[in-house]
Amino acid sequence: MKKQKKQNGQINRRRFIGIGTAAAAYSFMPRFVRGNAYKFASEKPDSVFGGVTIGAITYSYRSLPGKNAEDTLDYLVQSGLSSCELMSGAIEISAGAPDNRRDISTWRKTMTSMVKFKKIREMYNKAGVDINIVKFGNIGGDKVSSEEHEYMFNVAKTMGAKGITTELNESKAKNLGALADKNGIAIGFHNHTQLKPTTYSEGSYFSQGKYIMANLDIGHYAAGNGISALSLVNELGQQGRLLSLHVKDRTFDGKTVPFGEGDAQIAEILQLIKKQKWNVFCDIELEYRIPEGSDAIKEVRKCVEYCKNALI
Repeated sequence: MKKQKKQNGQINRRRFIGIGTAAAAYSFMPRFVRGNAYKFASEKPDSVFGGVTIGAITYSYRSLPGKNAEDTLDYLVQSGLSSCELMSGAIEISAGAPDNRRDISTWRKTMTSMVKFKKIREMYNKAGVDINIVKFGNIGGDKVSSEEHEYMFNVAKTMGAKGITTELNESKAKNLGALADKNGIAIGFHNHTQLKPTTYSEGSYFSQGKYIMANLDIGHYAAGNGISALSLVNELGQQGRLLSLHVKDRTFDGKTVPFGEGDAQIAEILQLIKKQKWNVFCDIELEYRIPEGSDAIKEVRKCVEYCKNALI
């Protein structure tokens, strides 16, 4: 049965290979020729399929040269995405953060005005892309000051984000529970393979505040537990504690593979969210090896098409 499911996934994936053709011409254009593509797009992207919002964490574009908010928006639009989990680095580069990352905490404390961040949000929204989540990796850390935490929540609110993501950590949950409730911004905890079926039910995460939630990586979960995250998605969704998914495919023995070739049950999980009408952001995270002759934009487009076909 498992073999048959994988074969079906591979057949479905081959159906999607052709969508990379349009992106190919774009990818080989010199940057100075194509400019920021979002400025010239005739139509705004729309990646809500069957009521389910498909986006991407912008880490997916780490192999591409541009790292600021403008370049990242360009990549999102070319991928056909109208939603994203935006890494804080892109935002802060465009807002004038220092190149020396050791100085970032000091710089954040000086940023009492949100004008620059408001302009970034306006640029994204004008292009048809919503910044639904912002990732601040060190939020909630014991050494992070109250001023820096205030800055992070203010940036997220200015971006129009519903949540901030960070790595799974009970100490962070204790530090952030009251702040998340106060600001009305969810904290979504991202997992690698360490998450178990009972981590949330037996841990103290959700007792820290109503805005403590999960940013569930379904690929990592499958690789770490030898089962898909379908049951956990249902459990967290029913509890209203599921902020977002990181959508990737991995096998039970740990390989990271193209969508439809692993054991994560991407299609079934997306269909569950659609059926239940949960407001969960489903963000593609491109981690499988990019094939020779392709690039991150083309591969994300294939992932978007896979999700679309699972939902329509």
